[in-house]
Amino acid sequence: MTLYEELKARGLVAQITDEEIIDLINNGKATFYIGFDCTADSLTAGHFMALTLMKRLQMAGNKPIALIGGGTTMIGDPSGKTDMRKMMTVETIDSNVAHIKQQMSRFLDFSEGKAIIANNGDWLRSLNFIEFMRDIGSMFSVNKMLTAECYKARMATDNGLSFLEFTYMLMQSYDFLELFKKYGCRLEMGGNDQWSNMLGGADLIRRKERENAFACTFQLLLTHDGRKMGKTEAGALWLDPAKTSPYDFYQYWRNVDDQDVEKCLGLLTFLPMDEVRRLGALKDSQINEAKKVLAYEVTKLVHGEEEAEKA
Repeated sequence: MTLYEELKARGLVAQITDEEIIDLINNGKATFYIGFDCTADSLTAGHFMALTLMKRLQMAGNKPIALIGGGTTMIGDPSGKTDMRKMMTVETIDSNVAHIKQQMSRFLDFSEGKAIIANNGDWLRSLNFIEFMRDIGSMFSVNKMLTAECYKARMATDNGLSFLEFTYMLMQSYDFLELFKKYGCRLEMGGNDQWSNMLGGADLIRRKERENAFACTFQLLLTHDGRKMGKTEAGALWLDPAKTSPYDFYQYWRNVDDQDVEKCLGLLTFLPMDEVRRLGALKDSQINEAKKVLAYEVTKLVHGEEEAEKA
């Protein structure tokens, strides 16, 4: 299989804007980015899936940019939210950024420019409102923006959509433009809920720079019946061992629903697809063997082999 075919087989590609993406990825020539908000001082299991995708692409020669939202977290993405986020102080956001940078360095190779960590606070926090609206806001149609699912869903709630959150699409699009200008980044990747924001960024680059830019989404980490994975009774499933112990982390994957085992093996481990399919096909009590493999492999990737053995 080509790399793109493997990503498709694993369920890591949902939508693409252009077939040109396939050649870029397969030939190891894509400079791409995925954004991570910093509402907490640790990444979660959902973020881990994005990191494994970045790692796969990096191993094939592509260059990942991990964009931490030191600026956009001050607004809050309305996608998938029923209410506005609580405002966070700059100090808290900056502290979270520092912790997340440290975590990411365990998953991606940042040596010799093989990957980049960027913080959109570096350019968003110093923007001049009038200049930004003249330069960037004039490129966006409100009519078109209101057709985005994330906006439509929020406008149907009692509290509606604040103007602050309405500007989020402009900020994320501006990120893509900045990364294009700084690093030649032509591809944004992210969850399916980011599709409208990503299209906005690709279109902004085409309009401002007269250059092609692309978007590629992946499915969110959901259970077979559509619930978000990585939620426990104690809250989120964190990558930080101080917030979720390696044992509890292992136990979560050891106890996933039978119907979710093959999907999780494909999305979250580096096992060959033949082995993923073999384990996923096990039935009844034998599926427990597949769950043990899943729990061990994911725990090893996040916490190391020693902690996986202990768990």
